[in-house]
Amino acid sequence: MVRNSITSKLETLPTGHSDRIISMRLPLESKQHLTLFSVYAPTLMADPADKDRFYSDLRRLLNNTPANDKVLVLRDFNAIVGRESEAWKGVLERHGIDDCNDNRNLLLEFATEHQPAITNTIFHQKDRLKTTWMHPQSKHWHLLDYVLVRQRDLKDVLHTRVMPSAECHTDHRLVRCKLQLQFKPKPKKKGNPIKKLNVDSLCREEVKIKFQANLQQRLDESPCTDDTTPHTLWENLKSAILKTSTEVLGHIKKKNKDWFDGNDKEIQELLARKRAAHQAHLAQPTCLVKKTTFRHACSTLQ
Repeated sequence: MVRNSITSKLETLPTGHSDRIISMRLPLESKQHLTLFSVYAPTLMADPADKDRFYSDLRRLLNNTPANDKVLVLRDFNAIVGRESEAWKGVLERHGIDDCNDNRNLLLEFATEHQPAITNTIFHQKDRLKTTWMHPQSKHWHLLDYVLVRQRDLKDVLHTRVMPSAECHTDHRLVRCKLQLQFKPKPKKKGNPIKKLNVDSLCREEVKIKFQANLQQRLDESPCTDDTTPHTLWENLKSAILKTSTEVLGHIKKKNKDWFDGNDKEIQELLARKRAAHQAHLAQPTCLVKKTTFRHACSTLQ
């Protein structure tokens, strides 16, 4: 999901390169750009050929990215990288998680080659603010979802952490990375804004009768002219229609476009009930009653 305020600044649409990689390029100030890659790496049990193909595609895309672009690679890498910061200097910092799996070498070798840093391991914080996925059998939490930036752009990263309370309809926790970036301002529209006539009011019989009467009166009172060319006749008719429409119909007033305003109170109550059920489920994830209550709250809200 991308905020509407950001989509209006896009120069090109997001591009899907495969079923595992999608990219988006955002304009920044000073003629810079941010290229964002959202990825889903093969799982630990996947075919090694699929893993090699994924990282080959990602390498090719990064090689084709302009050298001056800021790069952000994020989402599910299905790799547990551990905390051997001395062995992977510049790529891995000392605030990682202890365990690791076989996929970590693929990610760390890729990061060493292209010089991105794993921002999840930079900040000192509790493990519950780092881990993103719980193994369904062992019930152990692991760090699988990462945010990678080029090492030269680490100064732009303010914080990377997990949002444990966020509910995203997935078994992975939401990872939030705060960056200090300035988007290119949207060019201002020149000239006066176009006002729209309230033509829907013509559906009312009394408004339609008044509009017809005023238009007829204005046409009858229009000065006679010797110029009977089609252009002149059209300009006189157009002027009469516009003036009558403005006088009788008026202009549309800008309204809040939020579709849920009419049911705001009911929706807020459902959201509060869902949040309470989600918090109870997080407190006791193995409790079937709380899990069922949370799912019921989700389905009711939808």
